[in-house]
Amino acid sequence: MKEQLPTLLTFYKYPLLIKDAIYTSNPIVRMNKEIRKRLKPMNGLTNMDAAEKILYREVIDYNERFKSPVIRGFGDPAVRKKLAEMFEERSPR
Repeated sequence: MKEQLPTLLTFYKYPLLIKDAIYTSNPIVRMNKEIRKRLKPMNGLTNMDAAEKILYREVIDYNERFKSPVIRGFGDPAVRKKLAEMFEERSPR
């Protein structure tokens, strides 16, 4: 366990502004939550085609909304600088 601890604590090396974004930005989980939210109240769907149509529409809307997002914190110049330094330290040119 002691060998794994530094890996688990890597999260704390990142700038404070992006910790929340790193911790909570799982697009797959978010998309599944959106789909469940849309389908749950529709227990009386007539057939699979109706469900597929709802899923299709939800995926199209989701893609449109998030096609070019700037995740909170990552647009900050100080964060970008710190990440560049961390990357350079890990993978020098």
